[in-house]
Amino acid sequence: MNVVRVKLSTLMFLEYFVWGAWYVTMGTYLGQALKFSGTEIGLAYGATAIAAMISPFFVGMVADRFFATQRVLAALHLGGAVLLYMASRADSFGVFYPVLIGYALCFMPTLALSNSLSFDHLRNPSREFPQVRVLGTIGWIVAGLIVGRLGLESTAVPLRLAAGASVALGLFSLALPHTPPHAAGQPLRARDVIGLDALSLFRDRSFTMFMIGSFLLCIPLQFYYAFTNLYLNEIGLAEPASKMTLGQASELGFMILLPWFLVRVGVKRILLVGMAAWTLRYLFFAAGNTGSLAWMLYAGILLHGVCYDFFFVTGQIYVDQQASVRIRAAAQGLLAFITLGAGLLVGSWLSGRVVQAYTTTTGHQWRAIWIVPAAFALVVLLVFAVLFRPTATSPPPELVH
Repeated sequence: MNVVRVKLSTLMFLEYFVWGAWYVTMGTYLGQALKFSGTEIGLAYGATAIAAMISPFFVGMVADRFFATQRVLAALHLGGAVLLYMASRADSFGVFYPVLIGYALCFMPTLALSNSLSFDHLRNPSREFPQVRVLGTIGWIVAGLIVGRLGLESTAVPLRLAAGASVALGLFSLALPHTPPHAAGQPLRARDVIGLDALSLFRDRSFTMFMIGSFLLCIPLQFYYAFTNLYLNEIGLAEPASKMTLGQASELGFMILLPWFLVRVGVKRILLVGMAAWTLRYLFFAAGNTGSLAWMLYAGILLHGVCYDFFFVTGQIYVDQQASVRIRAAAQGLLAFITLGAGLLVGSWLSGRVVQAYTTTTGHQWRAIWIVPAAFALVVLLVFAVLFRPTATSPPPELVH
């Protein structure tokens, strides 16, 4: 492996280590240590969704035109480290929430920037990038194992661990290959920044249905991200943060299998399986316990690979197939805006309200809570199965092995 590949792999490892260190267990910390309400926890998880809606504009207006990518990454991660440390010191929602939004506005653009920098310096991105990106998943797993094994889930330490790693990543970014801005000197058009050209894809009924279905599915998705760790801690599962890394291991496995399924099963059926997995996961959580039905908890976690790869990764491939080369980047940005932005933002609000509604003096009525996203995902699945009728397309050549 050459030096550039090593640097890019390290970038991905640290990028997702930072995110995984605080994101998975924040709900437990806010609920058990700071005594925030379910609604407040949901809003806190919506901070990244707000940032995901804004970051494409930042990348389009600033990072692509005025500064080298590695310097933008350094500034964002170093600034983010300060804000994340400030968040770890806050003990009221009125202070914590705006600081967390500030941090998310620093961090979320770095996801796209780390990808674009990697693509710039790989000779064959379609084949080499997955080998680099897999280090990100490993970084997330390592962060979860550390937090879980050390029993840090209900403390502010994960936030500070992430802040320290963010400092390291900010400094390391300065050692990344020089990546000058691609659009330096070009006129700034609002149409390009917003990605208006991608809206032409909505003329296709199936594409419109796909986007609507993606938005709706992201609403029950946020129940998992925001409240699973709190749920597992509350019912007494040992080291839940460590156990939840099984979901990322599953993601790796199903990512390997995805090309085989794409060729032989087709986009629509894979998307439907991914949607069904969300419903099944929440039903497992509703029925499971730490005794004889503990296998349901593990099954729900392991379904993450199907849930994520079969819907979100397949969805990205579907959008790539539908968009022409000229609007491909704008189309992916539009998908991210609708799912990681608008969908998760609504999901954050709704999940928080549902959890708050089923809060008791001794904890939460988790069975009732999990039935809500299970039913929601099932309805989306049924509507999607009837209305989504994609035209036959072939998977990209790099997926056919």
